[in-house]
Amino acid sequence: MVGIDDVARAAGVSTATVSRALSGRGAVSTATRDRVLSAAGRLGYVVSAAASSLATGRTRAVGVVVPFLDRWFFSTVLAGISDALVRRGYDITLYSVSADAAERRRVFDDHLRRRRIDAVITIALELDAEESVSLRGLGVPIVAIAGPHPLLTTLTVDDLAVGRLATAHLLGLGHRRLAHIGADAVTDAASSVPTLRRRGFEDSLAEAGITQYDVEPADFTIDGGSRAAARLLARDDRPTALFAASDEMAIGAILAARELSLRVPDDVSIIGVDGHELGRWFGLTTVDQFARGQGERAAEAVLSALDGAQPAPGRGTLPFELVDRGSTAAPRD
Repeated sequence: MVGIDDVARAAGVSTATVSRALSGRGAVSTATRDRVLSAAGRLGYVVSAAASSLATGRTRAVGVVVPFLDRWFFSTVLAGISDALVRRGYDITLYSVSADAAERRRVFDDHLRRRRIDAVITIALELDAEESVSLRGLGVPIVAIAGPHPLLTTLTVDDLAVGRLATAHLLGLGHRRLAHIGADAVTDAASSVPTLRRRGFEDSLAEAGITQYDVEPADFTIDGGSRAAARLLARDDRPTALFAASDEMAIGAILAARELSLRVPDDVSIIGVDGHELGRWFGLTTVDQFARGQGERAAEAVLSALDGAQPAPGRGTLPFELVDRGSTAAPRD
């Protein structure tokens, strides 16, 4: 069985240098690290997780808590996290939580504490005060992607600005009969991502002097967006433009328009948010929020904290940009 001494002899370095090169911690030149990695690869050497944990006090596992696993945004962010962590030799321990209070308590008060993890990343979770305190009580670095978490290091897109950008694009094309597909104004939390995008839509219309508009709640799926758009587009005074708070809902809206024999963008303009890869095939104009990059940034933040960087509670702003692919145009009338 190949050991660390064998790798050290093959690479012509000390065992301490091999340990630093393979762990990614400590000063090792690029040439030396490449030599060690090459030797380890030739010999088939694999670092023992148990031995590494005993030596460093780390499990080399990061817990990731998500509300959904079957939606594009969350799976794409997760892929970005995985890419960055795997490059540094870390595993992911995944926790999926719903809105059920008992289930959430089990995850935050039991599962996260029972499983040894070096850090935690949350993705678009609305955490109450008790859950935030429970996470901080773990004593490990925590990074949140989205969500109002003033006590945690939080990376977030300015979703109010995202809503304003998408709406300004439609207004700039000359649309005055607009509708939004997204947050339910009654049931969604005021600080949630969907609500902030809806508020950006409403604020932009108010500044343009437009007081008549429609908001159709939907569940951020293609099917939900299709059903919401069908209700809006079946009206006699149907809107000339739709702003959907996610690309999946926007794709659903395009499909609904087609079923009603409406042309996009000639009869109705449609814009979404996300940067979903399917958007290119539907010619969807969107506000790209670089979901995979969000995951990579979060992973880099926890890895930096594990390497000794001081955590920075508060918000870090993530990039976004308008991508015009042709599903929006000036209204015919």
